[in-house]
Amino acid sequence: MTAAPATPTTQALGSPLRRNWVWLTCQTICRLVFAIWLRFRARGIERLPATGGALLLGNHQSFLDPLLVGLPLDRPVSYLARDTLFSIPFVGWILRHTYVVPLNRDAGGSGAIRETLSRMEQGFLVGVFPEGTRSADGTLGPFKPGFAALVRRTNLPIYPIGIAGANRALGRGSLWIKPRRVCVVFGEPLDPEQIAPLKQRGREEELVEAVRARIAACQVEAEQWLQGTRRPEV
Repeated sequence: MTAAPATPTTQALGSPLRRNWVWLTCQTICRLVFAIWLRFRARGIERLPATGGALLLGNHQSFLDPLLVGLPLDRPVSYLARDTLFSIPFVGWILRHTYVVPLNRDAGGSGAIRETLSRMEQGFLVGVFPEGTRSADGTLGPFKPGFAALVRRTNLPIYPIGIAGANRALGRGSLWIKPRRVCVVFGEPLDPEQIAPLKQRGREEELVEAVRARIAACQVEAEQWLQGTRRPEV
């Protein structure tokens, strides 16, 4: 049995407020390419905290999604990714140097949950896509229960994110990125007073639905922006 790749130490990760050179290089290249090829736009960035940890929860349309969420930010984001991806040449090197947490699904993901909680406590932004897999048609699919453990166990801010157009640019089965417009909306954080009671035992379904509704609202807003039916705020 192949051992899961080691999770980077706090020292290797560096500051949660400063991007390392690998992240910054990838971000700079993607900003240029996506601005031209995808006409990428994002709004609501100012809602995210300038310091401190937070949990970012978004819908999942494409392999591009982690790039799209992190693209407009001046802070790095730690994502979860299947541990098998770390064995792919070059891809694994990029993942290990861009704050990604390996997720061993066969082991239930408990180690990854502990690590993501630790990173949030250290002040990192952590990004998770609760659907667990890309949507087949761009609509918001059912959520995997694992993400609820993160929501229950953190008192840090939780931000919903809506992505629209990524499935048209690089959907399931696509090998090339098509020139389709993509919009991302960062929503207001979930109300702690609303979420706190839902963290109690036996109310997991209500918790999932509350989070899902906020992500769905952000996705609708992003889709309306993309279609030009809603004028973006300045």
